[in-house]
Amino acid sequence: MNTQHVILGILHNQPCSGYEIKQYFEQYFSFFFDASFGTIYPTLAKMEKSGLLTKESVRQEGKPDKNVYTLTPEGSTEFSTYLMSPLEAEVFRSDFLMRLYFGELADEDTVTGWIRAELNRKELLYAELQRQMKQLGEQISPSQRLCMQVGLVQYEATIQLLKQQLSTPQ
Repeated sequence: MNTQHVILGILHNQPCSGYEIKQYFEQYFSFFFDASFGTIYPTLAKMEKSGLLTKESVRQEGKPDKNVYTLTPEGSTEFSTYLMSPLEAEVFRSDFLMRLYFGELADEDTVTGWIRAELNRKELLYAELQRQMKQLGEQISPSQRLCMQVGLVQYEATIQLLKQQLSTPQ
């Protein structure tokens, strides 16, 4: 999976501006995939050059024109090919877990601080994902709901484990 495939999927639903694509990443994918504007716009340019999408400049009252991107038949075919390809192995990176792995080289207060910070972050992410699910309600498909539920279960398991660690005497 790469940013190009995710953008093709987003555009499969409807034409979007780069800003709208970024909002989609933040609203729907934030717990399992991220892309910055610095990644999105060069990817869009490459995709346009490859014929996977078209770009139309749209006038806006009192604002700069915006570029709206639309999937081409070639882009739709590329996305279908991606969906039918074998699943790739997940790549997971975590600064928290890497530091924790080497935690014996840090003092106990520092390690406890990492755990508390990660617990706080996961609780916020869990609450945000719950809020999004509730807000979206029936607007999302069963597979999208399952995706969000997987995220909630992962956050919940991590939260429980970190709380357990903090409550266990060292």
